[in-house]
Amino acid sequence: MKIKEMIEGKKEWRAHMSRVKILPKDYQIVYLEIQKYLFKVGPIELFEGIGLLSGIVDLFEEGALLGKAVLEVTGSDAAKFCDDLINDSKTYMDSYQGVINQKVNMAMKKIDN
Repeated sequence: MKIKEMIEGKKEWRAHMSRVKILPKDYQIVYLEIQKYLFKVGPIELFEGIGLLSGIVDLFEEGALLGKAVLEVTGSDAAKFCDDLINDSKTYMDSYQGVINQKVNMAMKKIDN
């Protein structure tokens, strides 16, 4: 990654987080928990820009503008909300499962030989 790309990425991230900071407090709390969740189990492409996270902020801004409580937007199960957003995306868990399966298969072939 070039320095210019890193600087632009930081600018984009700061602008994104500025949007989060002006959301109502309940939205901020839920957003930050969603963000942590997605960073742990989320899709691989999550780190290729802030598209998904930005989309969540868009949704939260709209919900707040309509006067909805954050759980009216996400539902009471925030993890399920996240899982539904990423259900068709390749996650790090998928990647790790593939690696483990390859290693097991290779080890079993060595045993059989």
